[in-house]
Amino acid sequence: MQAGSGGIAYGLKYQARCIANVPADSQRTSFLVGTLSLREENEVHLIQLSPSSSELTCEGFYSHPQEIWDLSACPFDFHIFSTVYASGGDYGAALWRIPEHSEHFNVPQLDQLAHFNAHTHKIKCVLWWPSGKHDQLVSIDEETIYLWSLDSSTMSAKVLSQEPADMLHYLSGGAWDPHDINVLSTACESSVQCWDLRSMKKINSIGHSQVRDLDYNPNKQHIVVTAGDDSRIRIWDLRMSNMPRKELTGHSHWTWRVRYNPMYDELILSAGTDSTVNLWQTSPIKSGDSTPGSWVDSPTSLVDPLIRSYNDFEDSVYGLAWSSQEPWIFASLSYDGRVVVDSVPQNIRKDMKKKPKM
Repeated sequence: MQAGSGGIAYGLKYQARCIANVPADSQRTSFLVGTLSLREENEVHLIQLSPSSSELTCEGFYSHPQEIWDLSACPFDFHIFSTVYASGGDYGAALWRIPEHSEHFNVPQLDQLAHFNAHTHKIKCVLWWPSGKHDQLVSIDEETIYLWSLDSSTMSAKVLSQEPADMLHYLSGGAWDPHDINVLSTACESSVQCWDLRSMKKINSIGHSQVRDLDYNPNKQHIVVTAGDDSRIRIWDLRMSNMPRKELTGHSHWTWRVRYNPMYDELILSAGTDSTVNLWQTSPIKSGDSTPGSWVDSPTSLVDPLIRSYNDFEDSVYGLAWSSQEPWIFASLSYDGRVVVDSVPQNIRKDMKKKPKM
């Protein structure tokens, strides 16, 4: 809640790994953060950036008994979010609602809406439908992808279909294609696998070093960015899986998170176990460049795509989230429970606003 070396900081009592933007809050920049304490009662904090962007305030924190390993906010309802949690060595996933009135509790209790109870392996993440309000979600565990349908009247989740991955590999996460709602990509050890959710069959894959995280370009189809154990960030065209479009080098250890800016797709955030958040500016992809390989970067297209390294942390950084309300603002979360909200440098903002849309 105080200004740090570069951004605005907020401290949690316990360790934490996951932070999520709240896209359904159309008025303010809001984030949900979940803690990861083995022995203490865990919490979900709803924090908001003040209108002047000068401080972070806690608008509410809620009891969540289990360790929170993944958290994602509902895109159409401010009060609903999902968590993946651990309890006594077992993993589960559920949907929760933030209560509107909670005078009877010192630490308000969350209302559980639905439980994803079909998993038999360690759950990794829950993904919301990428475009508008819908009753379908995806959950991913180490070995299987599940497509769910939510019944709001009975507060239950039903499995529509499921598909195991290659038994020789473990899934570690995924991203839903915002340009094609029938396509899902998963991080699967040393590869990215693409799936058709209609048939639940694998339709494509790209192989490289250990992949920890991935994200889709919000504006250009077929383009994904990956983070991995070799400390490099790679941008791929899924139609030409033999080589990445670009490699970004600037981390000194494993990279655990990577995120495209929701509006300006030249901007990418990455973070990892070197306790650093890197902000990159890559060459824009033109809308007319639809032929695979036609827009591969020249080595001299940008002298250095690394705009800035944010070194506000003393521990590994596992959480990243752009604000969907203010595209220049982002939040980072380190394992010791430190949240820092920062922004894209002013000179970069001005330059990007002047550029015509591709």
